[in-house]
Amino acid sequence: MIKLSILLTLIFLPFCLPAQKKAEKSLILPSQQQKLWADAEIGAIFHFDMPVFMADYNWKKWGSHPPATVFNPRRINTDQWISSAKAAGAKYAILVAKHCSGFSLWPTGAHAYSVKNSPWKNGKGDLVMDFLASCKKYGLRPGIYASASANGYLWVDNPGKVIPGGPVDQETYNKIVIQQLGELWGNYGKLFEIWFDGGVLPVKDGGPDVASLLKKLQPDAVVFQGPVTAKNLIRWIGNEDGLAPYPNWSTSHVINGNANLKKDDFSGIPNGEIWCPGETDFPLRTGWQGGWFWKSSDQQLMKKGQLLDNYVTSVGRNSNMLIGIVVDTSGNVPPEDVSLLRAFGNSVKDKFKPLSLTSGSGRYLELQLSEQSHKIDGVIICEDIAKGERIRKYQIECWLDGGWKKIAEGTSVGHKRIQLFASIETTKLRLTINEAAALPIIKEFATINTGDSEGQSQTDKTKK
Repeated sequence: MIKLSILLTLIFLPFCLPAQKKAEKSLILPSQQQKLWADAEIGAIFHFDMPVFMADYNWKKWGSHPPATVFNPRRINTDQWISSAKAAGAKYAILVAKHCSGFSLWPTGAHAYSVKNSPWKNGKGDLVMDFLASCKKYGLRPGIYASASANGYLWVDNPGKVIPGGPVDQETYNKIVIQQLGELWGNYGKLFEIWFDGGVLPVKDGGPDVASLLKKLQPDAVVFQGPVTAKNLIRWIGNEDGLAPYPNWSTSHVINGNANLKKDDFSGIPNGEIWCPGETDFPLRTGWQGGWFWKSSDQQLMKKGQLLDNYVTSVGRNSNMLIGIVVDTSGNVPPEDVSLLRAFGNSVKDKFKPLSLTSGSGRYLELQLSEQSHKIDGVIICEDIAKGERIRKYQIECWLDGGWKKIAEGTSVGHKRIQLFASIETTKLRLTINEAAALPIIKEFATINTGDSEGQSQTDKTKK
């Protein structure tokens, strides 16, 4: 890091003290778990289900599910999975313990369609246990995905309703859901994140009482698309392309899964009723099965540049980045995917390391670089979200030819805003907060030089 002198100018917003205190009291704040989740920034999610072993399987063709004997990875190694995710900079990892086929990666007592009836480890294996042990070994916080909204084995379609003519009725299926979630949440220790893909069918619509079980067994877990009563909710951003919307606010309406989503539900809203930040999930691969599951052909692996763009349009837009990683029939992450994850992790450390930084509170924050000009092509702005999301509009100026010149502007900041622009040389920068809900508290205002912005004139050079 360049040794730089820092000039900090603080000019407070024109709030009188009583008005300021009133404004602060009205702010919605994150829970401690939501704050820890935001600090993690990057996670990984691993899909390993029947489509890997039988590519033509369609879970919606009721009664066509492959037998459990199809699941037979030759040399599965969850340590290799988690070490690959860690190399990419991931701080947490999620296992898809049961996807849409209904096949369960742990020896569930709810039905026969699980690893206990597969040849893997002679039916004695437990992939959930192995996965969590690897997370502990490598220091990643563990998470579990278990879809309650779809189940090919039991003829259940999104959002969790049993199709007539299937092997179970709705009441029986609800009991199976509660039993399986009870096993996953009650037998493997504390979970960092729980995933409900597609949400949960509410009790009033005939669904299982998942909310009570969650409160009992995993009250501190961060919950993606879960019951509205969960205290640590996070939300979907509306696509699987690594592209969080902008602006992207941490507060939102009270929402549940994908039901009745509006445009504002994907981007959040300022002054929302709940703290419910967005998580940006996307697969490393494209093509067959959306890239979520491995196939030997008909897929394309992302380039490192694409992955770095996704970092800017997820973490850099006040969202966590959740990377979908495939596992092949051997039970390992393919070597080319491992190489990409490692190269990405190294590039993030190199390109987005702060060259100079400061912090403070108020309307203006000035950063003196040095007496000589330095080349930069972006800034990082972070609010102290423990005090709420306060900034509503800002601009960035550089000192050029004896005066201030605006080079970028924006709205939402939240946990982190990465803003790239055409490369400039300057001696100082100024962050001006034009609108705020309360006194802005800036945890970090930093300069970066990614070396990739020649010829770019947009405030955000990456995809909109």
